[in-house]
Amino acid sequence: MRVESTDLTDVLVLVPEPFRDERGLFTRTFDTEIFDNAVRRPGAGASFLQDSQSRSGAGVIRGLHGRSGRGEAKLVRCANGAVHDVLVDIRRDSPTFGRQQAFLLDDSEFRHLYVPPGFLHGFQALTDTADVCYRIDRPHDPTEDLGVAYDDPGLAIDWPLPVTVVSPRDAKAGSWTQLIQQL
Repeated sequence: MRVESTDLTDVLVLVPEPFRDERGLFTRTFDTEIFDNAVRRPGAGASFLQDSQSRSGAGVIRGLHGRSGRGEAKLVRCANGAVHDVLVDIRRDSPTFGRQQAFLLDDSEFRHLYVPPGFLHGFQALTDTADVCYRIDRPHDPTEDLGVAYDDPGLAIDWPLPVTVVSPRDAKAGSWTQLIQQL
């Protein structure tokens, strides 16, 4: 597994290197030692407390979600299908505050996205079925939920497909300007 840096401070992409033969493939999807070395924090990989999975159809958008307080770290991957994954840095003291970056996560390259605390995260399913797996380092506390509307003009995210479905919660999410005032 190799680790790639991104344009957003502290965000990493972990890229498994599958072994392929006539049977198909085998790949390691997580390695604590490699992860700990990449984030320069011994024991960081063992700190993930929860694994979750979502399934979405083409065009569905989930997000943009974040957490207040200590935030949460996530390791995100698409186990089936493909998604257009978007991060927005909401750490006021970060050199990349307010910047966004998009990533293709799919079931052929197996890329994992390490999202440190202090980011909004959302994605759009690009395939008929997209299963996204999240490894999260804190239990969910709904009182810390943050959100910005997926179509907020202040962020102007370029979603690749027409939007088919968003949750009622995401449809009522606030604006980027409102979130900045909360931080």
